Amino acid sequence: MKSLAYVRSLAAKFFHRSEVAQDMDEELRSHIQHRADDLQRPGISRAEAERRARIEFGGQERIAEECHEALGGNFIETAIQDVRLSIRVLRKSPGFTAAAVLTLALAIGANAVVFSIMNGFILRPLNVPHAENLYGLWRIQDDMSESYPDYIDLRDHNHSFEALAAYNITQAGLDTGENPISSWIEEASGNYFDALGIEPYLGRFFHASDEHGPDSAPYMVLTYAFWHAHFREDRTVLGRVVEVNKHPFTIIGVAPPEFHGTLLFFHPDFFVPLIDQGQIDGNDLNARGSRWIFMTIGHLKAGVSKAQAIADLNSIGAYLKKTYPKDEAQVTFELARPSLYGDYLGRPVREFLTGLMLLSGLILLAACANLGSLFAARAADRSREVALRLALGSSRKRILRGLFTEALLVSLVGGAVGLWGSVFVLQGMSAWQPFPRWPIHLSVNPDAHVYGMALLLALASGFLFGAVPVRQLLGTNPYEVVKLGTTGRMGRRITTREVLLVVQIAICAVLVTSSMVAVRGLARSLHNNFGFDPQNTMLVDTDLHMAGYSGDRVPPMQKRMVDALETIPGVESVGLSDQIPLGDTAPQTNVFNDNTSDLRPSNAAANPVMFKISPEYFHAARTILLSGRNFTSHDDKNSPRVAVVTPPFAKKIFGSVTNAMGGSYKMPDGTRIQVVGIVEDGKYGSLTEDPQPAMFLPVLQWPSTSTYLVVRSGRDPQQLAAAIRTTLRQLDAGLPVFIQTRSKELEFILFGPRMATLALGVLGGMGAMLAVTGIFGMAAYSVSKRLRELGLRVALGAQRKELLQTALGRAVRLLALGSAAGLLLGILATPVLAFIVNQATPHDPLILVGVVLSMALLGLLAAWIPARRALSVDPMRLLREE
Repeated sequence: MKSLAYVRSLAAKFFHRSEVAQDMDEELRSHIQHRADDLQRPGISRAEAERRARIEFGGQERIAEECHEALGGNFIETAIQDVRLSIRVLRKSPGFTAAAVLTLALAIGANAVVFSIMNGFILRPLNVPHAENLYGLWRIQDDMSESYPDYIDLRDHNHSFEALAAYNITQAGLDTGENPISSWIEEASGNYFDALGIEPYLGRFFHASDEHGPDSAPYMVLTYAFWHAHFREDRTVLGRVVEVNKHPFTIIGVAPPEFHGTLLFFHPDFFVPLIDQGQIDGNDLNARGSRWIFMTIGHLKAGVSKAQAIADLNSIGAYLKKTYPKDEAQVTFELARPSLYGDYLGRPVREFLTGLMLLSGLILLAACANLGSLFAARAADRSREVALRLALGSSRKRILRGLFTEALLVSLVGGAVGLWGSVFVLQGMSAWQPFPRWPIHLSVNPDAHVYGMALLLALASGFLFGAVPVRQLLGTNPYEVVKLGTTGRMGRRITTREVLLVVQIAICAVLVTSSMVAVRGLARSLHNNFGFDPQNTMLVDTDLHMAGYSGDRVPPMQKRMVDALETIPGVESVGLSDQIPLGDTAPQTNVFNDNTSDLRPSNAAANPVMFKISPEYFHAARTILLSGRNFTSHDDKNSPRVAVVTPPFAKKIFGSVTNAMGGSYKMPDGTRIQVVGIVEDGKYGSLTEDPQPAMFLPVLQWPSTSTYLVVRSGRDPQQLAAAIRTTLRQLDAGLPVFIQTRSKELEFILFGPRMATLALGVLGGMGAMLAVTGIFGMAAYSVSKRLRELGLRVALGAQRKELLQTALGRAVRLLALGSAAGLLLGILATPVLAFIVNQATPHDPLILVGVVLSMALLGLLAAWIPARRALSVDPMRLLREE
């Protein structure tokens, strides 16, 4: 009942405010009148009786305030008053308010962006049922790929998974009756959708019961996005027959909108049964040594731990090694999350985002320290106002509450602005498709977790920087301030605020140094020796299997393509390769010494990168032949097998480059290959890799439907691309091709270094802005505390140089100390960048000079306004005020 009465009193106070106030005033007057009546009886006059009654009763306003508190809700009313006062105070200082809001908006916005990316890639689970129990099988010695026979053994002999499904990612030519297009697809096992627990949006999925041997299930399931974009959500598409690589497939269903597979950032166009792999890629399902399956996934059974599942899988691995020694080496498994392809992408992504989250957190702490310095300087400027309020009876608690209200207002507005800006950035990133050739989408749109995090950061930030001037305010002596004015002495003792400023400047210098090192390293990488010349080169990417070519039809078609492109005006040379260095894949194979007879994987002498090329490839790619000869048209399947290798290959297999010429080695199937040439070393998998062995084989001896045409020409790329497309369409209108410059293709391999450089650059810029505000706050605070001293110095004839040294000398020393520490830490941290950005080195005079000049310019910019204030001190005006 008491709670109900309290709630009623609160409601009455808020909804009938004027009536409650009027009743309270009447009751107070009634008490005073009754006491005056009692005092009037002994013969005192009415006026005197009322005067004495009011004196006995005390301050009427104080009694009214106590009555309001007794009614409840006074805290809310006071808070509203504090908010109104804070808004008026902040409006009087628009420059300070704008600087504080912008500083916090940048810091909270950066944290919101990084956290949203981390949330989308790491924290948010896959959009499949029971995603917490979904794991992929990872071979510790290699990756997550499997051969089809190994997958069948793992699926049928394990006791730990509810079901094991498998899928592969590949390209295929799709012909719906209009222009054929190249599509990215997932080849999935028959139990794929059932194992994941996915229900179709339209139609049905294929199942294990649909599989009756190789190429027995010509069915297709569209993703919702592809159905929407290419079929305009036509529900009559079910049952329609289309051609995939010139083979008929029937559309039987559409996947739900939220499902696009289990690889987080990859969005395929449609799904087909894995059993139809022969029609899609032409691979042999029964080849145990060919591990072309991209990933094997499954849900753990209830009650089965990861350790138990790993032991179960390892027992199957031991069985595979014992049963198939020529195909299997040591087989041990680990369980990994499938969303980022296990640790291959998951670990570097987690480490990179964790590092970015740490740096953005440091940026936020630096912002809070900067704002604390600004609030401290502002409190010093308002010391007379605070002293007068204290002298007039205001409590320190009420003043502190107003101060925290100002800080929270700034933090909430800054957080809202930062979150608003981050939403635009994240929406742009989600719509961004960095690689036109790949269906890669970054789904990082903010959700409730991001909004909640931003709110918590805003509130915590407000309390943090709002608490900085508390000690200063609690130590204020109103009588001394009123008597002496806003004077103060700057002691020699290093304060916490100054330590924080040094840390902020050091963080800024670290970020500036790292960003400059990353930019210089990336610039060097773009001019590095790749083993080929990307300038004036066009790439034509296709797979002849997409147009129905196979077997003996492939080499003649490839020759016609090369010959046709060579006739285009302005084309200097055309070469062909099944894969390209620094492309999307770097195929590797085991090779053995010539005297090795036991060709088990464990006996391999090397595992080089392998390319199958035409005789014209080296000339078109501008790859230098160091010794020996190039391939010719006579190096076909009827002639002895030959190869051109790189110096690392020659040293690995033969001991030296000289011994390699004319020497032989073996392939896994026992084929002997003779080395006929040595070609320059290059980069094949990444820009940061160490020199690794590579071999080039004649495509006529090792046919492949995968086709990259390297076209060297000085013509305009757009005109050349149109001419190439027209020429190839005349050869076969049903052959999908993708054409881009070689430099554009390199963007895929440069994506990680560029994003790292961009992120460091942005954080470096934010750190620079925070350093400016931090130095400004310190300098402004120093000038505010010493205005009276500066005025006396001017009156006594001090020079401008002496004034600046007195007012800003401490801030400049702190800037120098923080910059030196940050530069040293940045130099020590740059080896870490070498793993992300090739040739990132701090031993560059341009970088050192750039960092020093940057920090000096930042210091000059930050100290400009306080310096002008110090130089414009008027001693007469100060003396009048004091």
